[in-house]
Amino acid sequence: MNSAQKLLLSGDEAIALGALHSGVQLGAGYPGTPSTEILEYFSHIGGNAQWSPNEKVALEIAIGAAFGGGRALATMKHVGLNVAADPLFTAAYTGVSGGLVIVSADDPGMASSQNEQDNRHFAVAAGVPMLEPSDSQEAYDFTRVAYEISERWHTPVLLRVTTRVCHSKTPVVPRPPVTPPNPHFKRDIKSMVMIPAYARPAHVRLRAKLKEIEQYHEESPLNLEIRGSSDLGIISSGIGYMHAREAAPEASFLKISTSYPLPLKKIAAFAKTVKRCVVVEEGDPYLVDAIRAAGIQVEGKPEMYRFGELNVARVRRIVAGDTSPEPVKPPGKPPALCDACPYRLVYQVFRKMDLIVTGDIGCYTLGVLSPFEAIDTCVCMGAGITVGLGLRKVLPPEQARRVVSVIGDSTFVHSGITGVVDMAYNRPPTGHVVVILDNHTTAMTGRQEHPGTGRLLNHEPARKLVIEDICRAAGVDRVHVVEPRAGSDEFETLLKECLDSGETAVIVARRPCILLLKDLKKLELKNQPQTEAQTSCECSCNM
Repeated sequence: MNSAQKLLLSGDEAIALGALHSGVQLGAGYPGTPSTEILEYFSHIGGNAQWSPNEKVALEIAIGAAFGGGRALATMKHVGLNVAADPLFTAAYTGVSGGLVIVSADDPGMASSQNEQDNRHFAVAAGVPMLEPSDSQEAYDFTRVAYEISERWHTPVLLRVTTRVCHSKTPVVPRPPVTPPNPHFKRDIKSMVMIPAYARPAHVRLRAKLKEIEQYHEESPLNLEIRGSSDLGIISSGIGYMHAREAAPEASFLKISTSYPLPLKKIAAFAKTVKRCVVVEEGDPYLVDAIRAAGIQVEGKPEMYRFGELNVARVRRIVAGDTSPEPVKPPGKPPALCDACPYRLVYQVFRKMDLIVTGDIGCYTLGVLSPFEAIDTCVCMGAGITVGLGLRKVLPPEQARRVVSVIGDSTFVHSGITGVVDMAYNRPPTGHVVVILDNHTTAMTGRQEHPGTGRLLNHEPARKLVIEDICRAAGVDRVHVVEPRAGSDEFETLLKECLDSGETAVIVARRPCILLLKDLKKLELKNQPQTEAQTSCECSCNM
C-alpha cells in the first residue's frame, strides 16, 4: 500500500492501517459493533489478527505480546472493556516493554448495545493515558502516537472512539511505516509479578508516570486551539468537536484530544480568553466534571443531552441553552429475526410452552420482540445461563421448572462455559435446561468466526471446539444435539423431556445461519484439500 496515497477510510479502517504502519505484530479482540471492522481490516491489509474467545483473553494475549517487547493491539466495544477490566487495571501497574494500545469503541445511543456507558471513566479508574480522535485521519494519526506514548512511558494506552467515528469515512493521508524493535523478553520480576509487595511500589510509579504524561499532554499538538469570537468559547472532544464546529463556526474552540490526563492548565488559559465557555461532549459530563473540579468555570450541557448521540442540531440547542422538548424522530423499522432464521421455531416453542426464558446477547435476543415475546431477561454475555440458575434456586418449584436459559454458540464460548460448569457443580434442586443456539457464526456482528466454527479470523481452517463435548466434560446430566426444522416436533418433544426430568440438561439446537450458507459453500471449496489429479493439472497448466 502506497503510504503517500490519499485514502477514504472509516475510523475503524484508519485505526487498523495506523496499527499496521506502527509495526504492530499482533492484534487480538472479540467482535462487537462498532469495533469489529478494525481487526477484519487489519487482517485484510496483511496484519496478524485473531478473534479470541472473549475480550479478557484478547487483552491478556496482547499484554503478553507487549511483555515480550512486541507491539500489540486489543480491540473491543465498550461493554467488552468491562470483561477485560481485570487485566487492564493490573497492566497499568506492571507496565509493558513493547507498545500496547487498547481500543474501546463506545456506542452512544445504543445502536447495537445494551447500555451506553462512557468508557472515558475507565482511563481515570485504571490510570492509563487516553486519546480520543474525531475523524479517520486522527484515528490513523492517534493510533501511531499512542504507540509512541506507550513505549516512551511503558504503559498501555486507551484509544477511545465512538460509533460515528468508527463508521464514518473521511480522507486519510498515511505516513511511511516504521520498523518496530525486535521482540525480546527481559526478566523483571518486580515489575511483572503483582504480589502485594511489588504492587505497592508499582502503584507509586504509575502515579508518577501519569504526572509526566500530564505535562506532555499540556504541550501536545494533538490539542487544537482555534481562535474565533471571544464571546463564545467551546471546549470539545471526539465527534462532538465536529458537530460543534458546524453548529457554531464563529466560536473559539479548544479541541481536547488527550482526554486523560487532561491538560488542565491549557484549558484554564483558554477559558480566560472568552466571556462564555461551553463544554460540548457526547455521553457523560466527563470533561465538565473534571474541569469544574479544577476550579475552572464552564457551562455543561443540560441533562437531556446526556442520552444518545449528538448531532449538529442538538449542539445548536446546547449552545443556545434550549431545553424545550426535542422533535420526535419518526419510528424506524424494528429489528427482527430473519424470515428463514432456524431459531424462529425455537421461540415459537418457548412461547407455546409458556416458559420463563433467560436470554443472552446476540441476534437471538430479538426473540423478545413480536411475534414471539419469548425472552424475559437479558443482562450481559453469558448471563442467560447464570441468571436462569439464580431463578431456579429461589422460585417456588412450579415456577422454577419452567425456567430455560438460551444462549448462542459464540456467546457460549465467550462467557457461557463457566455458567454450565456452575450448573453442574451447584446443581439447582429442580435441575436446569440450557438451549444453545448454534448457527456456526457470530451472527449479529457480521458473521465472524469463533473457536466453535473451526475457522480462524481469516477463515483458514483451525481446530474446532465441540460444544457438546465441553458440556459433557463439565458434568451435565443430559446433553442433546437437535436440528430445529419446520414441520418437526423433535425439538419441542426433547425440551419437554428435559424439563420433566429434573436433571441438568443442555440442548444444542444446531443449524447454520441462513445468511452464512453461501459463504460456507465457498469456504468448503477453498479449504478442501486438492486431489493429486487437481495438483497435477494445475502444474501442467502453469508450465
